[in-house]
Amino acid sequence: MSERVVPPVARRRRRPTRQGVVLSEELIVATALRLIEEHGAQALSVRRLGRALGADPSSLYRYFRHTDDLMLALADELIGRTLRSWRPTGDWLTDLRELGLTMHACALAHPRAAVLGSFRVTGRAHEIQTVETILGVLRGAGFPDREAVRIYHAFVDQALAFGALDSASVALPRAAREAEETVWRATYARLPAATHPHIAATARHLVADMTGSGYPAALDLLLEAAAARLAGIRARRDGAGRPAAD
Repeated sequence: MSERVVPPVARRRRRPTRQGVVLSEELIVATALRLIEEHGAQALSVRRLGRALGADPSSLYRYFRHTDDLMLALADELIGRTLRSWRPTGDWLTDLRELGLTMHACALAHPRAAVLGSFRVTGRAHEIQTVETILGVLRGAGFPDREAVRIYHAFVDQALAFGALDSASVALPRAAREAEETVWRATYARLPAATHPHIAATARHLVADMTGSGYPAALDLLLEAAAARLAGIRARRDGAGRPAAD
């Protein structure tokens, strides 16, 4: 798509496409997600999308100004799917852990799109809602504002980074993934203690752990550190008899 602006009042198609469907932002985004998972980033072309939708490619400009506009909408849709799958409990540690795992699972469900969108800031409704929600969980737990933002930043970037890393692995051809998993058993597990004592001593754990994602362990470490910081903040508050400074 090239840069092209269509007035908002003209952005709704009322007639069905050749396939008998009425275009909408939601339909275009869902179709784009499907095409990306099937064909990769090159699927984000107005020609291919138009063909898949049975619509004149130019009609897509009623909804998205250019390809990057659509990419931001795709990234925001993945965030929205995470929110719709998450059920808060009221316990901040449980809620952040479940939200992180849900973000990661959503990325793995759409690995190619997750890799493309993990580093984008959309400024759209679902992202804004997520920022508000996570900050609300942290402030509600008792973190001062500055600390809440720091933990929010680390939490989100960790989830996005692992989502992109693991999604890139999932998107590899099966033969390549299996070959990489074999390396841990065929190479690392056979290194002699005489030359590689630490690898040899931990080989069985490496084989068991390194073929899966490191995200759950990393998430637990982050949340444990956050809980320790909160305990320290509460102790200082109790000791001083007043709220800790933000």
